[in-house]
Amino acid sequence: MPDSLMYQQDNFVVLETNQPEQFMTPSELLEKLKITLQQLIIQDLPPDLQKFDTVESQAQYLIDTSCELDIGPGKYLQWYAVRLEK
Repeated sequence: MPDSLMYQQDNFVVLETNQPEQFMTPSELLEKLKITLQQLIIQDLPPDLQKFDTVESQAQYLIDTSCELDIGPGKYLQWYAVRLEK
Protein backbone atom coordinates (compact mmCIF):
# COMPACT_ATOMS: atom_id res chain seq x y z
CA MET A 1 0.00 0.00 0.00
CA PRO A 2 1.48 3.39 -0.96
CA ASP A 3 2.50 5.77 1.79
CA SER A 4 0.20 8.82 1.99
CA LEU A 5 3.33 11.02 2.19
CA MET A 6 3.82 10.35 -1.52
CA TYR A 7 0.70 12.38 -2.29
CA GLN A 8 1.35 15.39 -0.06
CA GLN A 9 2.07 18.58 -1.93
CA ASP A 10 3.52 20.87 0.69
CA ASN A 11 6.00 22.62 -1.60
CA PHE A 12 6.65 23.06 -5.29
CA VAL A 13 9.70 23.97 -7.30
CA VAL A 14 8.69 26.35 -10.10
CA LEU A 15 10.68 26.72 -13.31
CA GLU A 16 10.02 29.67 -15.59
CA THR A 17 11.66 31.14 -18.66
CA ASN A 18 14.66 33.37 -17.78
CA GLN A 19 14.01 33.05 -14.02
CA PRO A 20 15.88 31.15 -11.29
CA GLU A 21 14.03 28.21 -9.78
CA GLN A 22 11.66 29.18 -6.99
CA PHE A 23 10.19 27.18 -4.13
CA MET A 24 6.50 27.92 -3.48
CA THR A 25 3.76 26.74 -1.18
CA PRO A 26 0.53 25.49 -2.79
CA SER A 27 -1.17 28.85 -2.14
CA GLU A 28 1.74 30.77 -3.69
CA LEU A 29 1.66 28.52 -6.75
CA LEU A 30 -2.10 28.97 -7.01
CA GLU A 31 -1.64 32.76 -7.06
CA LYS A 32 1.18 32.50 -9.62
CA LEU A 33 -0.99 30.39 -11.92
CA LYS A 34 -4.00 32.69 -11.52
CA ILE A 35 -1.91 35.71 -12.54
CA THR A 36 -0.41 33.83 -15.48
CA LEU A 37 -3.80 32.58 -16.67
CA GLN A 38 -5.27 36.08 -16.50
CA GLN A 39 -2.55 37.28 -18.88
CA LEU A 40 -3.34 34.62 -21.49
CA ILE A 41 -5.99 35.08 -24.15
CA ILE A 42 -8.88 32.71 -23.51
CA GLN A 43 -8.55 31.14 -26.97
CA ASP A 44 -4.94 30.27 -26.14
CA LEU A 45 -5.98 28.17 -23.14
CA PRO A 46 -5.95 24.39 -23.50
CA PRO A 47 -9.47 23.01 -24.15
CA ASP A 48 -9.61 21.27 -20.76
CA LEU A 49 -9.17 24.65 -19.01
CA GLN A 50 -11.78 26.47 -21.09
CA LYS A 51 -14.57 24.47 -19.42
CA PHE A 52 -13.96 26.17 -16.04
CA ASP A 53 -15.80 29.37 -15.14
CA THR A 54 -13.17 30.96 -12.88
CA VAL A 55 -9.45 31.53 -13.07
CA GLU A 56 -9.08 30.03 -9.60
CA SER A 57 -10.72 26.75 -10.65
CA GLN A 58 -8.51 26.67 -13.77
CA ALA A 59 -5.39 27.18 -11.64
CA GLN A 60 -6.42 24.54 -9.10
CA TYR A 61 -7.14 22.08 -11.92
CA LEU A 62 -3.63 22.66 -13.27
CA ILE A 63 -2.07 22.03 -9.86
CA ASP A 64 -4.08 18.83 -9.45
CA THR A 65 -3.55 17.40 -12.93
CA SER A 66 -0.52 18.94 -14.65
CA CYS A 67 3.03 20.10 -14.17
CA GLU A 68 3.32 22.67 -16.95
CA LEU A 69 1.46 25.38 -18.81
CA ASP A 70 2.20 26.45 -22.36
CA ILE A 71 2.57 30.23 -22.13
CA GLY A 72 3.85 30.93 -25.62
CA PRO A 73 6.54 30.07 -28.14
CA GLY A 74 9.93 29.65 -26.48
CA LYS A 75 8.48 30.18 -23.00
CA TYR A 76 7.68 27.72 -20.25
CA LEU A 77 6.15 27.47 -16.81
CA GLN A 78 6.60 24.17 -14.97
CA TRP A 79 6.05 23.09 -11.37
CA TYR A 80 6.87 19.93 -9.48
CA ALA A 81 5.91 18.83 -5.99
CA VAL A 82 8.95 18.48 -3.74
CA ARG A 83 9.65 17.51 -0.15
CA LEU A 84 11.99 19.85 1.68
CA GLU A 85 14.09 18.38 4.48
CA LYS A 86 14.49 20.39 7.67
